[in-house]
Amino acid sequence: QVQLVESGGGLVQAGGSLRLSCAASGRTFYMYAMGWFRQAPGKQREFVVAISNSGRRTSYADSVKGRFTISRDNDKNTVYLQMNSLKPEDTAVYYCAAWRGQGLPIRVGSQEEYNYWGQGTQVTVSS
Repeated sequence: QVQLVESGGGLVQAGGSLRLSCAASGRTFYMYAMGWFRQAPGKQREFVVAISNSGRRTSYADSVKGRFTISRDNDKNTVYLQMNSLKPEDTAVYYCAAWRGQGLPIRVGSQEEYNYWGQGTQVTVSS
């Protein structure tokens, strides 16, 4: 069992930056690929980005490429999402998720691939 706790959300103006963190419990964090998803009001949850268990591979949604950066620190059991050049359309609840395995899941953008989820953190970008 892995417990995930997100933090770092908040209110920011368009063009600003935020850094989200997701802390995982236990001693097996290095065995999990990690993903970030988001859900805007009235919309389905969507994939944002994922990072392999080693940190060597990443996958980004087109909508965030060049603006968001995912990283992880396996010694601290934490994955980060640096979000720059934020837009109002980035407003959503952001969730981190864990997939146990090497590399990235085949269907990296599919919620069904991920075994554990956090409770989410709200990000609001004002125009």
